[in-house]
Amino acid sequence: MSGLRLVLPLLVGALFGAALLLSGMTDPAKVRGFLDVLGAWDPTLAFVMGGAVAVMAVGWRVAGRFTRAATGEPLPGRPETRMDSRLFLGSAMFGLGWGIAGYCPGPAAASALIAPWPFLIFLIAMLAGMAAVRLVR
Repeated sequence: MSGLRLVLPLLVGALFGAALLLSGMTDPAKVRGFLDVLGAWDPTLAFVMGGAVAVMAVGWRVAGRFTRAATGEPLPGRPETRMDSRLFLGSAMFGLGWGIAGYCPGPAAASALIAPWPFLIFLIAMLAGMAAVRLVR
């Protein structure tokens, strides 16, 4: 089973990265085009997000029937559903950074081999933001 614990996450990560590349979500211009609702709006990201939400909804439904993952490890519980100021502030900061950079962590990592310098700059900025949150908290 330990081989499955190594191979399964690698396969799932590769599938996720390939989907991001195929959908164009590793291109910051595509993300900025989606956020430009008053200009040349590009709605394709909405379809990618809708597909992701649909897959996750099915995943939660199926996961509710099991107590263990395919690797044998226990499944985590449902995430916190409480909405508070930390959630809203964190979401706003994430969205602001996403809009400025045109990247969020998944697509940034998927594009690391294609565009290493923009990824490195994004990674440094993301780590600095995470450190700043710890200092403020």
